[in-house]
Amino acid sequence: QVHLVESGGGTVQPGGSLRLSCAASGFGFSDYTVTWYRQRPGEERELVAQISAVGRSTLYSDPVRGRFTVSRDNTKNMVWLQMVNLKPEDTAVYLCQARAGLDNAWGQGTQVTVSS
Repeated sequence: QVHLVESGGGTVQPGGSLRLSCAASGFGFSDYTVTWYRQRPGEERELVAQISAVGRSTLYSDPVRGRFTVSRDNTKNMVWLQMVNLKPEDTAVYLCQARAGLDNAWGQGTQVTVSS
């Protein structure tokens, strides 16, 4: 099973950019689909973006499509979420999840705050 650690969060002004990282340790990372979620206080976790195990396919939620880009490098056990044109409503804790069959791992999350 993999272990995940997110980083790259912070505070930016509206219109700014951030790149989140999800670093994985463990074996077989290239077998795992990775999904970025976000969660605002008092709300349910929301899927943001997903990338397939070998990176051939991606999907995005409607609120972020065209602004966020998910990518991965399995040789480095890394997944990134590039976020541009950030909006205040993007403020949330961002978490990455890796899933392969019955294996399901989560990171601890990284806070993104978009505020002027």
